[in-house]
Amino acid sequence: MSLPTYPAPAKLNLFLHVVGQRPDGYHLLQTVFRFIDYGDSLSFAVRDDGLIRRLNPLPGLEPEQDLTVRAARLLQQAGGCRLGVDIALEKRLPMGGGLGGGSSDAATVLLALNRLWDLNLGRTELQALGLRLGADVPVFLFGESAFAEGIGEKLQPVALPSAWYVVLVPPVAVSTPEIFASRELTRDTKPIKMSDFSTGCGRNDLESVVCRNYPQVAESLAWLRGFGDARMTGSGACVFAGFSDEEQARRVFSLKPAKMAGFVAKGLDRHPLYDFAS
Repeated sequence: MSLPTYPAPAKLNLFLHVVGQRPDGYHLLQTVFRFIDYGDSLSFAVRDDGLIRRLNPLPGLEPEQDLTVRAARLLQQAGGCRLGVDIALEKRLPMGGGLGGGSSDAATVLLALNRLWDLNLGRTELQALGLRLGADVPVFLFGESAFAEGIGEKLQPVALPSAWYVVLVPPVAVSTPEIFASRELTRDTKPIKMSDFSTGCGRNDLESVVCRNYPQVAESLAWLRGFGDARMTGSGACVFAGFSDEEQARRVFSLKPAKMAGFVAKGLDRHPLYDFAS
């Protein structure tokens, strides 16, 4: 019998400004997160013996580094749960792509197991757990399009117009620590207010550094800009452009050079598992 699957959608950063840096080294950001209807999927088989296992681990990735395993163990501890779980992950989102794949996987683990283990932790509690796993995890638990500040954990809901996105996936994995450590990175962009935000505003402050270090990202971005306002998401490598309807997005995607990979996805207003927390 096949187990039900739970989606772990990708996110896009519609803009990303670096507005400062904390004494501990973390960068202070402003961004707008939007989910899209493309991502990984997970399935879970609850165990009675308390063991937590990843059934299809990535080669070379120890359980202590696996965000799905870490998320399950953290929730198990926080909820005082004696149950365990077998976790199967179908990976579609690229590593080092800026689409939030690992963070989204961790959030889906927290949301799904909160229900499957009957723990009934609230959304705020889950977000606090998510922050211990990574700065991008809380927004997937927040579950709505969000204007984010701080290191990405201060979230306010934001209404966005309907949109379809062409996302290109350059064949490189960008190291987030490498980009944030770059001396060339601008760290003093003037903060904006949420009321100042529009989908056409802002830029990605990390983009110029990534394009300098990864020519494939620069090439994909240059091609996509021939069809409108394109930018990089997160710390890269993926780049995207938004369109008002599916037909237009698919027409642009059909024109891409054969050597470029990617997909077309619809913007979501809410996470598919939003109702799994309250």
